Parts: sequence; structure tokens; C-alpha cells
Amino acid sequence: MSNKIYDFELETIAKLADIVNEKELGEITITTGEKSITVKGKKCPPPPPMGGMPMAAMPVSAPAPVQAAAAEAPAKISGNVVKSPIVGTFYAASSPDKPPFVTVGKQVKKGDVLMIIESMKLMNEVQSEFDGTVEEILVKNGDPVEFDQPIMIIK
Repeated sequence: MSNKIYDFELETIAKLADIVNEKELGEITITTGEKSITVKGKKCPPPPPMGGMPMAAMPVSAPAPVQAAAAEAPAKISGNVVKSPIVGTFYAASSPDKPPFVTVGKQVKKGDVLMIIESMKLMNEVQSEFDGTVEEILVKNGDPVEFDQPIMIIK
């Protein structure tokens, strides 16, 4: 009788575990035909910095203006506030050659699409939770938005 688990030799699995530990990998997966096996390590390494910019070169003070603008915005906002459900990029229309979903002064009903927030290459439609008139749009097309950031006001 052979020492196999799902068509993988135990010796192969042990070697994979050694590689994961030696290289301090989070996990490693191998596939043979329709079967695959994943060996996970004790800890996951931190993700690499995004954008290819070294961590030391990343600006530390960049988030401060966004936080300051977000802190000032709630003081002047009144009415039903539509907030960003995720971090991403605000788009007023489904494509550059299409008209915006809503404009200031437009009547909207609960369930109407108000905008798209692009996050991780996915286009997420944001629907209205309120009936009313678009009073103000607080961001511009293509602006980055943070989670829970006020985007527009509906009265």
C-alpha cells in the first residue's frame, strides 16, 4: 500500500511543507489533473506595496487632505446623505460617452442607480435608498472616494 493522499505522495506533501516553512510563504498549491492540494504556512507575509512605489517613498501626509475634507463636509451637509459603500473611484455615468445617471435637481426614487464606484476593476452600481431631489453632488467624476464618504445629498 502506498502513502498517498489524493494521488499525491506523502513525500511530495512533506517537501511542499518544508518549502513553505523555509521560504516563509503563506501557502503553496499544486495541481495534478483535476486534483489539487494546498499547504499553508504558520503566518502569511505582508502583501507587497501597491503601485510599485517603495514604502519609504510613499507620501505620509497624502491622506490628511482627504480626512480634512471629510471632516469639514458633515458640518454643512443636511438632508439624506448618500455615502460611498466602498473605497474606489466615483463615476457619474456608465461610460464616458453616456449621460450621468443623475444631475443636481433631478428627481430620484428608491432603487434608482445614482453612480458607479469602481473598486478593484469591478464596476459597482450604487442605488438610491431615498426618494427625493438631488440637492448636491459632492465629488467630481473620476475622483477617488473613501468608505462612508458623503457623495451626494438628496432632499
